[in-house]
Amino acid sequence: MEIEFLGDKTYIRDLEEFDPKDIFTCGQAFRWYEEYDNSYTFVTNKRVANAKREDGNIVLSGVNEKDFLNIFYNYFDLKRNYKEVMDELSIDETLKKAVEYGRGIRILNQEKFETIISFIISANNQIPRIKNSIEKISKMYGEFIGSDENREYYSFPSVDALSKAKPEDLREFARVGFRDVRIVEASQMINRGEVDIDRVSEMELEDARKYLQLLPGVGPKVADCILLFAYDRVESFPVDVWIKRVMEELYIHEETKKSEIATRGREVFGNNAGFANQYLFYYGRENKLGK
Repeated sequence: MEIEFLGDKTYIRDLEEFDPKDIFTCGQAFRWYEEYDNSYTFVTNKRVANAKREDGNIVLSGVNEKDFLNIFYNYFDLKRNYKEVMDELSIDETLKKAVEYGRGIRILNQEKFETIISFIISANNQIPRIKNSIEKISKMYGEFIGSDENREYYSFPSVDALSKAKPEDLREFARVGFRDVRIVEASQMINRGEVDIDRVSEMELEDARKYLQLLPGVGPKVADCILLFAYDRVESFPVDVWIKRVMEELYIHEETKKSEIATRGREVFGNNAGFANQYLFYYGRENKLGK
């Protein structure tokens, strides 16, 4: 991997394991927009940037050297050698196809509070609606970042700002449905320090899963998503309807509870469970595996 900085653009060369489409559409993030030129504009850490694969290279627009080193190097998990991860997982013939299909995926390291609220919203929901709700919440309670010819951009709200929101406003204007009270109560618990989201990084996996579930709207699957996408807990194995179908069809061959599938996933894939999860999810969803 070679990196070159030219003004507000960063060029990443010789990195096959990076495809903006795979990264942003695999279900791990929601603050992104597909543009007419097949690039992806995204919002994170109060920054707006654009990622595009062009002539075999990655072009990050709106990303200068300082922001790349301080934010985006970690955000895109560039410290990790994904070739090694893919090689280790490809020993399993079942996973080999999934890994090849999603070879451009990188697991993002996202902001903790935003990820918690985003995945509370994601429960029993569809990606377009999740994206729309998060966008509305950001516009209602976040800070204006800037605009271009396509849209205005807002940061995700602070814990304090969202803790003061009215559930009825979230329901009416952000269209979050039954999740309205859960969002506000979870924000208030974090704001009061009843749940210290920074402590989670220091906990064993099972303790962290249980601790996050103290928050309203956070069940086992949501807790696993939060751990994988905001805490770099790559041994986590979230189980939603697609992972359940894929695991039952390709590995277990019988109807199985989600909790048992999560345990099985961690046992089978070990420290690569989170990566296996994303490859299988993306491959299974895009190819409509299972019932």
